[in-house]
Amino acid sequence: MLVTDFTTSFGVRHPIVCGGMTGVGRAELIAAVANTGALGFLSALTHPSPSGLDEEIARCREMTDQPFGVNLTILPTLTPVPYDEYVAAIVENRITIVETAGSNPAPYLPAFRKANIKVIHKAVSVRHAVKAQALGVDALSIDGFECAGHPGPDDVPGLVLIAATAKQVEIPIIASGGFATGGGLVAALALGACAINMGTRFMATREAPIHDNVKKQIIENDELATQIVFREFNNPARVARNAVSERIAQISQQPGARFADVAELASGRRGRERVLEQGLMNQGMWWAGQSQGLIEEILSCRELVESITGEAQKIIVNRLSNLVATREVTAS
Repeated sequence: MLVTDFTTSFGVRHPIVCGGMTGVGRAELIAAVANTGALGFLSALTHPSPSGLDEEIARCREMTDQPFGVNLTILPTLTPVPYDEYVAAIVENRITIVETAGSNPAPYLPAFRKANIKVIHKAVSVRHAVKAQALGVDALSIDGFECAGHPGPDDVPGLVLIAATAKQVEIPIIASGGFATGGGLVAALALGACAINMGTRFMATREAPIHDNVKKQIIENDELATQIVFREFNNPARVARNAVSERIAQISQQPGARFADVAELASGRRGRERVLEQGLMNQGMWWAGQSQGLIEEILSCRELVESITGEAQKIIVNRLSNLVATREVTAS
């Protein structure tokens, strides 16, 4: 077993996280992740109302007695989101860990602190990580440019971003973006992180509540099968490459293009209904990272976590320790 600051601080057995994924982070997946000893996050905004989140938390608790959390993504939306009500639902349901993402979580931190809820904030740059630490969050999830979702405008990959962040902050760091193997976990630990976050890799598990066509597509895709969209609108996002994402990129590059010109194609609801639920792979935009190039089979969550931790321990005990021993023998 790998014991790190993350596992001891958050009361889990393994330094592996399944971060919040809208439309994917449901009880079936998150309970399965929790039962392996890793930490998973239900996605609050998967549910159109806080009462829906209440029900999902109850469902998850029926499936596991292990720790799990709730993700609250704070972003501007066309339809106002009752964030205060979602926060109240999280507190009232006695959730102990929250993952915040998107905008500044400061307005909601007092309520979480009062309820003794630990907060992990997702950051995409060193400056954002430093600011989040100053606000008093308990840990940081650092998204390198390889990640699915919104990697920020700086285009800094994890190999640099994780190490650079580790030099500037003191709280635990979770490395995110491009992780899918035990080797990746070892690399993250070497760079100064104490856990890894995987989204795309957990989508390709048997328990993920998405269409099998999506899982099969992830297996078939390589590291080049993603598309950066929305850069022209100052909100770059990495999604799976398909007919819709390529069309979005084409329209966005036209002079004078506005987000409204691609809004229907980029609709989150369209992607969830047509792709994640119906398996129509070229009928909506869906999220996936460059780690697709490392994913070769669909596993159960338990098989996945055990394979990653087992591989990581073998690398540390066998390969790396042998390198040190070889150098010592040579030097003598």
